[in-house]
Amino acid sequence: MIRTELLLLLRRPRTWVSIALLTALPVVVAVFLAVTGIAPRPGTGPAFLAQVLTNGTIFPAAALALILPLFLPVAVALVAGDAIAGEASAGTLRYLLLRPVGRGRLLVAKLVSVVAYVLLAVTVVSVAALGVGTQLFGTHPIQSLSGGPGLTTQQAATRVVISILYVAVSMLGVGAFGLFFSTVTDSPMGAALGALAILISSEALDLLGAAASVQPYLPTHYWLAFVDLFRNPALYRGIERGLGLQAVYVGVLLLASWAAFATKDITS
Repeated sequence: MIRTELLLLLRRPRTWVSIALLTALPVVVAVFLAVTGIAPRPGTGPAFLAQVLTNGTIFPAAALALILPLFLPVAVALVAGDAIAGEASAGTLRYLLLRPVGRGRLLVAKLVSVVAYVLLAVTVVSVAALGVGTQLFGTHPIQSLSGGPGLTTQQAATRVVISILYVAVSMLGVGAFGLFFSTVTDSPMGAALGALAILISSEALDLLGAAASVQPYLPTHYWLAFVDLFRNPALYRGIERGLGLQAVYVGVLLLASWAAFATKDITS
């Protein structure tokens, strides 16, 4: 079942179209930066773009920061929202469950498929950004964002990889929201919009001073914590809290998804 879902994921044109669109934005930004030579001033604009003109090695982190607030969550929510609701909408869910496949096994297979999509998307975007960044801007030692000693190439590469993994884990929370809504509705778009409504509300509250008391518990609050990896020394407090928060959201939502799907009356 898991192998079938993974093959289906890789064979779907929408998988590669969505990843191509995610990759296109950082590439376009890199071309504009290279042609004009104008980057945002330090402290303004998306994270790392101010440093990209002098070092292409850091562009994968900048690319992730570009797509993280909106485009990547939308893509993940659409894939996760389609997991169960898509089968119900197409009328194939009942036939899947008529086979010797338990609901728990099907849910696990769908979850693995969502995880695979997240890892595939962030990896492709990061590799493409690294290739474009090093070609257009070259490779040089990275300056620390905190003004301390710069980072060696090995340190920078290690922290970029950690950033990729951290963003992937952060997107698992989005996938868990989408998967939960996918088990309570037969509309893939409705499930995706439900997940996005939660995330947009979280991002709005994260900008509201009056909501300061709840901001540390919002699912989007620590998404950009990987920026602190590029300080010297690196700061891990935000990343640790972000990982813990995502673990709670993913765990609770997966249990809720199982409870909803296990008791759901399958009519399509």
